[in-house]
Amino acid sequence: MTVSGSTPIAVAQFAPAADEAANLRLMEQLIVTAVGRGAKLVVFPEYSSYFVDPFDASLADHAQDLDGPFTSALTTFASRHDVHVVAGLLETGDSDPRVRNTVVAVGPNGVVATYRKLHLYDAFGQRESDWVQPGALTGAETFDVDGLRFGLMTCYDLRFPEVSRVLADAGCDVILVPSEWVRGPLKEHHWRTLVHARAIENTLFVAAADHPPPLGVGSSMIVDPAGVELAAVGTTTDVAVAYLDRDAVTRVRRVNPALKLRRFAVGPRDGA
Repeated sequence: MTVSGSTPIAVAQFAPAADEAANLRLMEQLIVTAVGRGAKLVVFPEYSSYFVDPFDASLADHAQDLDGPFTSALTTFASRHDVHVVAGLLETGDSDPRVRNTVVAVGPNGVVATYRKLHLYDAFGQRESDWVQPGALTGAETFDVDGLRFGLMTCYDLRFPEVSRVLADAGCDVILVPSEWVRGPLKEHHWRTLVHARAIENTLFVAAADHPPPLGVGSSMIVDPAGVELAAVGTTTDVAVAYLDRDAVTRVRRVNPALKLRRFAVGPRDGA
């Protein structure tokens, strides 16, 4: 049951693996759980279609076109359960031998938005760019559900506040962040701090879905425009549902009109 004036959404936390069929089976189970708790939209982690650690040449072998079997399966799930689904997949590259790290948003009638990760994880000893090509600097990727505008970004993009600011400027009420936030010293602290910061500084909702331990930090969560954590998963495979007050963004911005008061705009770096 939906609370009047609110939109229920879910973050779904699981550990994708190299068995694509098993990943999809578990994703539908989590969708059923989320919809049973009222969710109209479910956000899954980065690399939901296929994941291995460390990365290897199998990534290219398991990359798909946007209209491939993974997206088709998500569309079937969305239609079957009357829900929107957002998840990360390995997309086939172009002439570059590397794959794309893509997020796709689907509704009951098909794809409504796609986003290719802009900032690759070349940090903390990792080299995602050895295997993945970065997305092009295009306009904000958004779509609307139940009176709210949703925007897409991915994992390491959280460390670049310009990405979320561009989405805020595009009118987003909610930013969705499929992630594989690798564990390490202070990494969970960084994750929690950055998710909350992106919500607070842009006065909007942020819903971030991660892989659980041992590879990810877990702690998938939904944070409101004032920085209040509305729902979270912890370290297990599960979903967390929050009811988003559709008036919250307007109400918080009335008290804190920081976006109107700022004196800087956001644009690409020269040569980016």
